[in-house]
Amino acid sequence: MVKQVKRILKWLLAAIALGLLIFAFIPEPVKVDMFTVKKDTLLVTLEGEGKTRIHDIYTVYAPIDGRITRIESEPGDRVTAGETVIANMFPANPQFLDKRRETQAKADIEGARAALSLAKARVKQARAELEFELSDFKRTEKLYRQQTVSKAHLERAQLRIKTLRAELETSLSNQEVMESRLAAAQAMLVQPEEQEEAANNGNCHICIHSPVDGRVLRILHKSESIVAVGTPLVEIGNPADLEVTIEMLSTNAVKVKTGDDALIKRWGGEQDIGARVRLIEPSGFTKISALGVEEQRVNVILAFTDPKEKWQSLGDAFRVEAAIITDKAENVLTVPLSALFRQEEKWSVFKVVDGYVMLQQVSVGRRNDRFAEITSGLEAGEQVISYPGNNVAAGIRVEKR
Repeated sequence: MVKQVKRILKWLLAAIALGLLIFAFIPEPVKVDMFTVKKDTLLVTLEGEGKTRIHDIYTVYAPIDGRITRIESEPGDRVTAGETVIANMFPANPQFLDKRRETQAKADIEGARAALSLAKARVKQARAELEFELSDFKRTEKLYRQQTVSKAHLERAQLRIKTLRAELETSLSNQEVMESRLAAAQAMLVQPEEQEEAANNGNCHICIHSPVDGRVLRILHKSESIVAVGTPLVEIGNPADLEVTIEMLSTNAVKVKTGDDALIKRWGGEQDIGARVRLIEPSGFTKISALGVEEQRVNVILAFTDPKEKWQSLGDAFRVEAAIITDKAENVLTVPLSALFRQEEKWSVFKVVDGYVMLQQVSVGRRNDRFAEITSGLEAGEQVISYPGNNVAAGIRVEKR
């Protein structure tokens, strides 16, 4: 009896040792990333990078050559069309005269004064002759009524008065011309200090007003200085009239249609902003990529569809990224692109069934940058392996990492 017990114990220990030995050589399950196939909405998008811009930006330029005072406005200040004064301008100061030009200007003044004196003397002469003829005409008219002189004599007296009146008007006009010549000659002697004093008598010599309602975007010329006509001074726009310009490859832009929905991403906020394609510019441009490759790009203009409160922190020329939705599939089976691979020129996945790997061929429909639509080969609720490595093959045991 004791011998039988010992024999049974020996066989039992041998069986346990054999089992442990077999268990030691059984390969451990490979840890993998699993994804559960499910029905979801698939958005097919084209992404691009761009920046915001105000639709209408108005640049205020200097209207004349002259001196502009310091612009007191700051970026962000509100302006009203026709009321807010952007800048004050004064005509440019004259140049200093050298000795020769100064002597010439003084001589011109003396000549203009002499000509003015002569013109005044001619006015006095014409006025005296007219007064004499008027008194003589009264006598002639009295004699005509008494039938002492003929009507022809009276008409010659009337013609003489009209002629003298015309000569008086000519003399007066000549006097005004001489006065303007004297003023012009005196202006040649005006020095910059005198011009500066005359300009400072008024608060605003030439007022430059805002052309539109909005805010000051940029100050292009801040300090007081002499500027040429056409110098840009200030940029003005309405921040509420904001849109997004996305640069896209021309090969992608042809797939976009006006009215397509879009999402503004990676703009700094916590949530994406809804937008819609407003315009696809008909002309492209060449741009050098970071790798030094010439690319043809097209500007796609997006208009915000979400309320202003959601994107009001954005301003002009802020960097954003956008995803334009070119296709949308609802309630379709989706798997990550990382689970798909080519096997004998067909799309396949590694499906997990009861802890074991099975090679499964699938048909792929629409895709975006992260997920793909599965039209056949899988069912909702099944599990597939994402990022399968070289140690994953059909028939091995796996477990979720």
